[in-house]
Amino acid sequence: MRLSTGMFSVPFTTLLTSVLLLPTAFVSALSITGNRLLVIDEAELQNNYKTYIWDLEQRGFQLTFLSPKSPDLELFVHGERKWDHILLLPPKSKAYGPKLTSQLFIDFLDKQGNILVLLDPHNTPEQLRELGRELEIGLAPRGDIAVDHFHWLPGVEGNEKTHDLFLVQKPTTGPNKKNYFGGYNDKEEYVAFRGSGHTLGNSPLLHPILQASRTAYTYDPNEESLKSENPWSAGQQLYLTTGFQARNNARITFVGSADAFNDDFHGLDGLKKGQTGNKEVVSNRGFARDVTAWTFQEVGVLRVDSVRHYATPDLQKSSQTDVATEITSNPEIYRIKSDVTFEITLSEYSFDRWVPFQLPANDSLQLEFTMLDPYYRLNLKPVKVTTNGTTYATSFTLPDQHGIFVFHTNYKRPYLSYIDQKIQVTLRHFAHNEYTRSYAITGSWVWLGGLASTIIGWIGFVALWLWSEPRETKKVAAKTQ
Repeated sequence: MRLSTGMFSVPFTTLLTSVLLLPTAFVSALSITGNRLLVIDEAELQNNYKTYIWDLEQRGFQLTFLSPKSPDLELFVHGERKWDHILLLPPKSKAYGPKLTSQLFIDFLDKQGNILVLLDPHNTPEQLRELGRELEIGLAPRGDIAVDHFHWLPGVEGNEKTHDLFLVQKPTTGPNKKNYFGGYNDKEEYVAFRGSGHTLGNSPLLHPILQASRTAYTYDPNEESLKSENPWSAGQQLYLTTGFQARNNARITFVGSADAFNDDFHGLDGLKKGQTGNKEVVSNRGFARDVTAWTFQEVGVLRVDSVRHYATPDLQKSSQTDVATEITSNPEIYRIKSDVTFEITLSEYSFDRWVPFQLPANDSLQLEFTMLDPYYRLNLKPVKVTTNGTTYATSFTLPDQHGIFVFHTNYKRPYLSYIDQKIQVTLRHFAHNEYTRSYAITGSWVWLGGLASTIIGWIGFVALWLWSEPRETKKVAAKTQ
């Protein structure tokens, strides 16, 4: 569906600014999973997405355009994925065919491939509906469109009646999660949206990106009498763009408006006067770039550079002996009640390079020291920052319990790849020569004093008995008759 711009014109200053900023707006980038991008384009819509496709090529992607019925279309070769990413443009038929089934899409995700789905409310293949149900994403019925009578965009031909082209606010930066989709630094930015929405289940792997306002709803325009009485979904239960990140960090995103990515809607970028009279910042091109970058793993990818644990050196003892304590990293066995230090270095991929990973303001990275259940759950603090990594560390005393324990770092946040790092160690008892001597225990001094007094008393008694001369006795002569 193309946007009619009979009553709309782009200011010359906006065009000039866009041209001047093009060299700096899009840097050369490369996905962490590869640059082979398969574009499924049955209706030959690539001419409607010239700007979007140009942006992809500038970021290093190698695009291949194929029809769903092309004989060259294969997602796998010898059991391995042939492509790193798939971009699904709206088709003209009601089904894709046997080479693009929902199960093949699931297998592609299992192989750590990424998929971006651009939906057309009037023509959504059944394979995508089945795929959405697998991921707990319920797509709207065929022909249902989203409208918003309070945030529709004026100045566009026909929109005064339909209100199906409206502005949706981009997500702003939250206190405990990172934002990769615009609205940076709590600035309000909007997306011009025309399409349909979907509902979400309770899967923790779902990550909503664009949520409808409280005044938006989805209905069937062919049933005008029921549009206000019985909408398919309404308010903030309606989602317009949603990402899904599998447990292997593969990503798939459903965008309810394919028009939001095309050239006509990119022409709406800039300051626009909304239905309320306020001027809003519209940025469809930036939103398309951000959604694509997250889906194709150009951003939001975490990496564990190194993990290190060791017995914490006794600094006081080292200073007294003037001998440096040698640190043994990652030993397999520790003694109970020892002081240990745990360190982990994390980096984040940002378009074309690895950068130090910084936690959101109100978030924390935690370490669990577990046997069957966590004995400790401790916050890791940043202690060192390098050019491409941040080291987080903590120190603690091991429990008085021998057995098999695990250093477990489990960090799972929206829009970030998962960190689940486990290192197994053994805790042993004290050796016979490692127990604290009795004289060093102040509570034993009473018993040691009693023992010492007994020994001294016994020695004194024996000495007195041995060296004391016995008393002489007088013998009495017996009387004789």
